[in-house]
Amino acid sequence: MNEREHGRLNGNRYRENDKEPVDVGFQWTLGLVWGCQRKFVARASYMIFVLFFRSKLVGVVVVLLMVISCAEHQELKTNNDPTKYNLAKDLLWASPDGFDLTMDIYTPLSGKSSYPVVVMFHGGGWLINDKSIMDQAAAYIATNSNYVVCNVNYRLLSDNDNTITLNEIVDDAFGAVLWVKSNIAEYKGDSARVVVTGDSAGAHLSAMIINRGDQLSSEMFSPSSPRFTPSYLPESKSAEQVAAENGLAVQAAVLSYGAYDLSETGISDFESMKNPFWWVSGSIARGLFGDDFNVVEHPLMYRAVSPLQNIPQATERQFPPQLLTAGSEDPAVSPESVQAYVSMLRLAGHTAVYWEYKGKSHAFLDSGSNLLLGSSFEADAPMALNVMIEFLDEIFYPL
Repeated sequence: MNEREHGRLNGNRYRENDKEPVDVGFQWTLGLVWGCQRKFVARASYMIFVLFFRSKLVGVVVVLLMVISCAEHQELKTNNDPTKYNLAKDLLWASPDGFDLTMDIYTPLSGKSSYPVVVMFHGGGWLINDKSIMDQAAAYIATNSNYVVCNVNYRLLSDNDNTITLNEIVDDAFGAVLWVKSNIAEYKGDSARVVVTGDSAGAHLSAMIINRGDQLSSEMFSPSSPRFTPSYLPESKSAEQVAAENGLAVQAAVLSYGAYDLSETGISDFESMKNPFWWVSGSIARGLFGDDFNVVEHPLMYRAVSPLQNIPQATERQFPPQLLTAGSEDPAVSPESVQAYVSMLRLAGHTAVYWEYKGKSHAFLDSGSNLLLGSSFEADAPMALNVMIEFLDEIFYPL
């Protein structure tokens, strides 16, 4: 493991143009977790949210879960068979404000001339993790289906010294889809058959692509103009041109245990230190749009990043078919909240399928294992991913 990977794993979000990792206060864990693979450490830190939502013993918990989650063993070939796909890793797709963003692309080797494309966004409360937390899910889809998979990195709130705003993260999600559409033919992907998917924060970003992908502007995001400027734009096209051409249209979506309401009713304690993701990222809690904006005085900004607040009637704009999933025992994103979002989609005339994973908690799609929680990718993720593949096959490979 190189220095950059090691730094990013342990809360030191490594900026591409820095020579040193950004110190976020967890340096004392390095000796304990030095030998761990990135995805297992990321999984450990992520699960703090589930078990210790109101705990102040964050430092102790971080060490405990990192150590417990470090056990790695050989993956089952049924879950990940590298002979069934080509993998292009860490492809640079954009550098907003000098911050390099990459993705991994998996291309099946089943002999088709082209494949539908799954664009995947990881979770982590917009504050922690990177695409490696979805490595196993991406490899599983590439091994067990006929889809090109693009596993995407985007900026986090905690990046650039805790200055990134949520609209900039949405810009990255929009830009990733536009980059894929412009370039995926080189990897046998079909730009006319695109799926967006993600878990938790990644589900939110996927929903934003569907619900707000037509709200683009070259102007800076602001209370008076809460629109988005993709981090990547096709050559010679403006954000407005992309919107006019419906350039962010996708053909399906799979959203797993996502946060769909960040407005006054849904933001809760996210912007305070009661949210342990701030602790894990080593950042001081602040507003999603910085210290100068808040949900009470600037509600339109928060509604602009809330998929639930932006559901048009299907007669006005038709959404693609969506599969929404939740764990029955999820304390972070309740099944009821996902069901409520599904109901609103259906009420507006959109196609939305709901699937509940009985007995499962949050983050059941993440790479690695967590002995303290009794969860692992091998035990939990394949069933959910098979449900996802079956849903997509009915759309793209109907019998």
